[in-house]
Amino acid sequence: MVRQLLLLRHGQADSSDRGDDFSRPLLNPGKRDSQRIGVWLATHDKVPDYVVCSPAQRALVSAEKACKAMGLGTATLIEDRQTYTASVDDLYEVIRKIPETSSCAMLVGHNPGLEALLQSLCGVHQQLNTATLAILQINGAWSTLQPGKGKLTITIDPSRLPKRFPWPLMEGREQRKRPAYYYSQSSVIPYRINNGKVEILVIRSSKNKHWVVPKGIDEPGLSAQQSAAKEAQEEAGVEGEVSPQAVGHYEYKKWGACCRVDLYAMRVSRTIPEEDWEESHRTRVWVSPQQAATRVRQEALGPMILALEKQLTNISRR
Repeated sequence: MVRQLLLLRHGQADSSDRGDDFSRPLLNPGKRDSQRIGVWLATHDKVPDYVVCSPAQRALVSAEKACKAMGLGTATLIEDRQTYTASVDDLYEVIRKIPETSSCAMLVGHNPGLEALLQSLCGVHQQLNTATLAILQINGAWSTLQPGKGKLTITIDPSRLPKRFPWPLMEGREQRKRPAYYYSQSSVIPYRINNGKVEILVIRSSKNKHWVVPKGIDEPGLSAQQSAAKEAQEEAGVEGEVSPQAVGHYEYKKWGACCRVDLYAMRVSRTIPEEDWEESHRTRVWVSPQQAATRVRQEALGPMILALEKQLTNISRR
């Protein structure tokens, strides 16, 4: 069986970061480059059915960005510690663990290991710059892969790819600053019934400039409701039941175009303790619907918050 092995080096990372090497963050140019590789793979019908990556921050985020840009979710992304600071032998062991059902697998890792692996498999020395992709043809089983059994078919350097991304689909002619999925977003109005009255949870924005409700990009592989619930958990530290239907929507401009936000109601059933809340640098506070409507920065939210209060009040009176 002929298979494809995709070797992707992580994107550009922060070399000035004083933390440990494992935690070095991916820079914005590195994120965009990883996304460009993802779009290239999708438009050339080379989306992998198995993805394994180094758990180091710069490699993990590179893998996530590439996967989302090609339309994959990240739930099935495999993190393998053996790929970090890996020798060629280590990388062979990682590859031999790939399921035999996979016909196209992607390995996201680091140099010098990836370049050494490429030379071992194909007998060629090929420089892999950050976020550069090498596509190899492999004959035979993953579990018995040996040196010299690969053939390099192409390398893709993101610097040679279009700077912008197709919209609304991969075949779209319009070009935007971010991948298409960035422009579809979801948000929740977290609420509770306290002593018979509706209360709304508002939070501070990431830069602590204004009041907001949880909102984020619809994650590939997740529904809008699931994405909204994920944002509520991360940004507000709450969990609960998200309404099956949106209670409204609004649009705003960002990244040179218009983003659509579908708004859902979420009855909070659990508040995550401060020490376990992912974004505890924010402030969260329960307020009346009237206070929430006047506090939130996005003007379109106010009427929808008040409409939700009216709807919930009518239901409670039945």
